Amino acid sequence: MNIGIIGLGLIGGSLAKAVKRFTRHRVYVWNRTRATAEEALAEHAADAILDSPADFAKLDLMLLGLYPEATIEFVRKHIGELKTGAVIMDTCGTKSKVCQECQKLSDEHPGVTFFGGHPMAGIEQSGYKASQAELFANASMILVPPPNVGQGKLQQLQKFFLSLGFGTTKVTTAETHDRVIAYTSQLAHLVASSYIKSPTALMHSGFSAGSFRDMTRVAFLQESMWTELFLENQEFLLPELDRLLGNLQDFRNALVAKDETALLHLLRDGKERKIQVNNLPEEPYSPF
Repeated sequence: MNIGIIGLGLIGGSLAKAVKRFTRHRVYVWNRTRATAEEALAEHAADAILDSPADFAKLDLMLLGLYPEATIEFVRKHIGELKTGAVIMDTCGTKSKVCQECQKLSDEHPGVTFFGGHPMAGIEQSGYKASQAELFANASMILVPPPNVGQGKLQQLQKFFLSLGFGTTKVTTAETHDRVIAYTSQLAHLVASSYIKSPTALMHSGFSAGSFRDMTRVAFLQESMWTELFLENQEFLLPELDRLLGNLQDFRNALVAKDETALLHLLRDGKERKIQVNNLPEEPYSPF
C-alpha cells in the first residue's frame, strides 16, 4: 500500500517508523514544519514527502497524527484529492466530534472511507525526535468503523495494525470510546497534574518510590493537546471528575472524624474493586 502519515509528532512519527521497520508499504509524509518531514526522509522513516494533490491521489491509507480540530480541517481540505477506495483514519484521543465531522465529509465523497482510530500507546516525551518504531509493541489499537462498513475493510485494517506490533485491536463506537477514555486516560492526567502541585513534591527525593513515580508520570504532558481533548470530552470527563471528588471527600470526612471503621471500609472497598478489575488474588502479597 501507499500510506500517508500526516503530522510527525510522537504518534505520527512512530507510525511512519513502524511501517518502514515492519512492513513493505511505501510511506508518504506531511508535516506543518517541512524540516521535520525532511528529517524523516533522511532517516528512511519515509519514502517521499506529500507535496501536491497528485501525491495525495496515490494514497491507499491516510493516517492523521493531528489534534482533533486540525484533523477535521485537514480532512476537509484534502479528502477530495484522494482516490476511490482510499481510507482515512485519525489517531485523536477523542472520537465523537472527529468521527461525526469527518463522516459527513466522507459521505460527501462516497469513494473514500473514514475510520476513527486511537492507538493506546505513548511516553512522556512528545515530538518526532521521541518517536520510535517499537512504540506500539503489544498495545491496543482502538478502531471506530463507519456505519455499514464491509468486514473486508475492517479486517484489512486490523491485520495492518497487528503487523506494526500492536497486540490487539478493539472495535467500538465513538461514544463508548469517549466515555471509557475519560476515565482510563483523561482523568488520570488530571489527577497527576493536580497531585504534583503540592509543595511537598519538591522534597520527594529519598522519600519516594513506585507510588510517587506512577502517580506523577503523566503530569509531564503536552498541555495544548490535553486542553483540547479535555474540552472536547467534557460531557464524559466531568461526571468522572465529580465521582472522584466525591470519593476523596469520603476519605476526608473519615479522617476529620477520626473514623477508623469508615476508613477501613473505604480502603477495603477500593481493594475489592482492584481485585475485580484485574482478577487479582483475594489478598495482596506481603513479605512478612
